Amino acid sequence: MRKRPIPTRRFIKPTFTFLIEKKRDGGEFTQEEIRYIIDSTLDGEMPQHQLAALMMAIYFQGMSAQETAILTEEMMLSGEVIDLSHISKPKIDRYSTGGVGDKTSLVLASLAMASGVVVPMMVGVEQEYVINTLDKLCAIPGFRPQATIPHFVDQLMRVGGAIVQQSEELAPADKKLYELRKSTGTIPSLPLITGSVLSKKLAEGAEGLVIDVKWGNGSFIKDLEQAKQLARSMTRVGRSMKRRCVALVTDMNQPLGDSVGTSLEVKEAIQLLKGEGPDDMKELVIKLGMEIVRLAGVAGSTLSAKQTVQRHLSDGSALEKFKGMIKAQGGDATFIDHPEKFPTAKHIRKLPAPKRGYVHTINAAMIARGVYLLGAGKDALHHGRIDHAVGVSEIKKVGTQVKQGEPLMMIHYNDEAKLEQALEYFKSAYRLAPKRPVPPPLIVERVA
Repeated sequence: MRKRPIPTRRFIKPTFTFLIEKKRDGGEFTQEEIRYIIDSTLDGEMPQHQLAALMMAIYFQGMSAQETAILTEEMMLSGEVIDLSHISKPKIDRYSTGGVGDKTSLVLASLAMASGVVVPMMVGVEQEYVINTLDKLCAIPGFRPQATIPHFVDQLMRVGGAIVQQSEELAPADKKLYELRKSTGTIPSLPLITGSVLSKKLAEGAEGLVIDVKWGNGSFIKDLEQAKQLARSMTRVGRSMKRRCVALVTDMNQPLGDSVGTSLEVKEAIQLLKGEGPDDMKELVIKLGMEIVRLAGVAGSTLSAKQTVQRHLSDGSALEKFKGMIKAQGGDATFIDHPEKFPTAKHIRKLPAPKRGYVHTINAAMIARGVYLLGAGKDALHHGRIDHAVGVSEIKKVGTQVKQGEPLMMIHYNDEAKLEQALEYFKSAYRLAPKRPVPPPLIVERVA
């Protein structure tokens, strides 16, 4: 049910053409006008062609901080808003704009739970070719990604965290606008991204949000300055809605971690929950984990936050929380204790370096597309089925020296025809150079 204040004055409905022209000419919408737009979107009163024109006007003219905050709140109130006030522990969620090889959600949810933080995580649609967090978790037999809101709340009370599919009852206005944005090329609009993400995340009942804004060739945000602007927009709107909010701008110009694929990434997440795993993943998990425990008030200083995170990774408590969450959602937790039970591909072959040199650049999006073609993605090409065994591992990162013929990565595949398609992307993803490049910093900026 919508929880809106009663208007203090009578609102005269403008025409849709007037609203389009107002934004086209750089005008700023009032709260009543934004509410009218959301209501007209929900009930289908505004024709699709005019709504599309409005999205394009917003894309080009932008929205002020106040407009974006109002849009976010109106979209949040367009559906159910989960009340978690009866849960006494701090409730903090984490959101990532999506990245190739990013399995940090699996680790961070468990880490936060071990630290005494409740994690209400609902997962929506990620960018194209980026494997969804839930698709990774579904590599564990029996895991249930769907949950009703009552079951979601019950699991939060019993277990302390849940990672489930986005409920259609939350922010339904956003779903309608998002579909239109996909077909009109307006996905990159910063105010529309801000409203879309925060309306759903805040409707989950989270008191605070830690955001990972990725930029680079493996993200839909290619420009660093745009990523910084999005981080500022999200934290500013979050604060205006009285939610604690912090964002990190992180590099996505190469895959995160050593593997890309469903089972391969879950196994890497298990490594991290044992205090092991790739250095870049470990660095990001620790930094984001520190932000979560500080935002929750579990740790005060930077030093105590780091010690808290490292302790739960090394003593096995985060791993136990992960198993508890998997069991609660029907998954076979023995796979966590025995990762060798995950399916393995029939074939593994190396991608040989064409010459001697240093890895100068990696196009993460090309690697993601190649992995999708192997069968790791859920799309029409694979009839909605995911091959959990396929993917790539042992990825050589930027700055690594390689000899001619040395593997740049190991390819796990089951189908020779799919491999031939994927190989073109894998080969094109790497560029070698005679001089060692300076690897980009993983964490570019903190916005709070």
